[in-house]
Amino acid sequence: MNIDVDQLSLRELTALLTAAEQRKKLISSRRPIAAVRKKATALAAQYGYTIEELFGEQPAAETAGKKRSTRRKSGKVAPKYRDPDNKRNTWSGRGRMPRWLMHKTKHGRSATDFLIPGLAKPTARKSSSIGKRTLVKKV
Repeated sequence: MNIDVDQLSLRELTALLTAAEQRKKLISSRRPIAAVRKKATALAAQYGYTIEELFGEQPAAETAGKKRSTRRKSGKVAPKYRDPDNKRNTWSGRGRMPRWLMHKTKHGRSATDFLIPGLAKPTARKSSSIGKRTLVKKV
């Protein structure tokens, strides 16, 4: 950790010194790790356990810091749709339809009009009619 003390103001230097003194006091008042480890091992042995049985293979500090990933992020996909007015406006066909495409489809154009020629096929519709009931009027 490098702190550039030349850039700090008087107030920041005073706060830094105070925090350093408090940290030094805390560290010096703690018992040595070896003594605490010996006492914990003796206490576990008194009740018939070992430290490995109580805390597992890894130390407790390592297991607490790990985060579980919820979902893997999908990779980048090549764009399928491009705005002819602004070439930087593209859409891959995944996720919500962008505003520029939504605005143009509201005014009578189809999303397939904006497909990049030679690269893309239209995106499949999410709602499929398989398994859905339809109402048929009998005459």
